[in-house]
Amino acid sequence: MAGGGTGSLITEPGAGFGRVYGLINGTAHSVDMTMYELADTTAEHDLAAAARRGALVRVILDGRQRSENSAAYQYLRAHGAKVAWSSPRYTYSHQKTLVIDHSTAVILTANLTSRYYSTSRDFAVIDSAPADVAAIERVFSADFSRAPVTPGDGRDLVWSPTDAQPKLLALIGGARRSLRIYSEEMSDATVQDALVAAARRGVRVQVCGENEYGEYDSAFGRLAQAGVQVSYYSSPDGFYIHGKVIEADYGTAQAKVFIGSENFSSTSLDRNRELGLITARPAVLLSIAHTFAADFRRGRHWP
Repeated sequence: MAGGGTGSLITEPGAGFGRVYGLINGTAHSVDMTMYELADTTAEHDLAAAARRGALVRVILDGRQRSENSAAYQYLRAHGAKVAWSSPRYTYSHQKTLVIDHSTAVILTANLTSRYYSTSRDFAVIDSAPADVAAIERVFSADFSRAPVTPGDGRDLVWSPTDAQPKLLALIGGARRSLRIYSEEMSDATVQDALVAAARRGVRVQVCGENEYGEYDSAFGRLAQAGVQVSYYSSPDGFYIHGKVIEADYGTAQAKVFIGSENFSSTSLDRNRELGLITARPAVLLSIAHTFAADFRRGRHWP
């Protein structure tokens, strides 16, 4: 899982989406995008410009988010892109991915929705591992045409609804020293059980999450009782934990990290189209560890 082509991390807010725009602007042949929500005029204009240059631009937008996505859908179709609503075989197409020129993939925790950029903690990984790129493109083509497909995992991919839950449980269950968790949602009982079990076997488990309406009070209380350290954010107008991350055993030879679109919910893990990856790249691990430490410190600690 230490992917040779999986190692460039974008951390939001702060880094900006200039690298994503640059990849779109530099495309020579094709852009394939799956996006749960798209409301970013810069990205939309860049996609339209790529289509005008003759690139094949294909976009899947989540059909249950039509109120959010209709403007982008109409704009892109009017400017030469091929746009499809997501397949109804998934509850949501919550995946956030771009593939540029059959050679570079961007796997995001963030939607391309510009109004959230300044306040949301999110991540994106630039992945050029050929096996990953090929697997993502194969699934994209099937989803675009609404054809059935069993996703391939490439070098280090994690797909919902295919294998996300067992892979994430294996990552948690294999931790021996530490777990750092970013969680927007914490409603999946199986994941909670795995975190409790990790804490009880002596793993230092830290969760940095969202709890805006107190909907995860019960989950956080249960985790804390088992020894999990919980820090959370709850301001509707402030900093928002939107990233989905599991970093295991940082600082050891076995360290690895999951980054992706999957939330800890049964809908996300079992019924949505989602995509993440697991990597052992040292630069990614280091960046996540430093960012997490600061966010955990600033959050409200349970109880």
